[in-house]
Amino acid sequence: MPNPYFKFKQFTVFHDQCAMKVGIDGVLLGAWVAVDGCKSILDVGTGSGLISLMIAQRTNNVMIHGIDIAQDAIKQASFNFQSSPWARTLSHQCISFQKFDMENNQKFDLIVSNPPYFVNSLKNETLEKTIARHTDTLQHKEFLELSIRHLTTSGSVALILPLLEGEQCVKDAIQLGLYCKRKVFVHPKINSQAKRLLLEFCLEKTICHEQYLTLETNVRHQYTPEFASLVKDFYLKL
Repeated sequence: MPNPYFKFKQFTVFHDQCAMKVGIDGVLLGAWVAVDGCKSILDVGTGSGLISLMIAQRTNNVMIHGIDIAQDAIKQASFNFQSSPWARTLSHQCISFQKFDMENNQKFDLIVSNPPYFVNSLKNETLEKTIARHTDTLQHKEFLELSIRHLTTSGSVALILPLLEGEQCVKDAIQLGLYCKRKVFVHPKINSQAKRLLLEFCLEKTICHEQYLTLETNVRHQYTPEFASLVKDFYLKL
């Protein structure tokens, strides 16, 4: 039976009631996203609350609000938030980004998301997994459009996507007036092709800084120094 939780150095994430479990994508984004100077953060599709918790560990008294359309996920995020050292700065809401946009005019310094990314692909066996993994309920371009309306002038949007979807997202962003500030090509192993893109967008036209990150050496479960440095404050065995 799979473990119902994932334990980090300073907090524990229960995820047994969530369609999407704790995974490398969320950990990467939570450790990589730029948070300096942020006072308010919105986590879209928070799920178990992993990314919000990682950001809370990295910041000081920054208000972080997680939203998700799955009631079970929000219940689990609520438990994880309240069990953490940062319960006072973490809040949650069961709501879609579209409805949140209709009901709120709040601006955020950072909008972060590990969004559904499968487009026109075979659906999962459960509705919960389909919603969590496919773009049916929130297309990437719509996510960017909604984010723009809730960004402070100097705010940023950060997300992680598969390579092809990420490149398309960069093109869509330009059409909407968002500019890619940072782009990281994530390679699973040395000499392997990139599988993910870490992306950061802003409203001001800027030069995009491209980087490359390899997660493992050719020895299974042996992390590269670069990845180990990125996640050392979170993983127990680092």
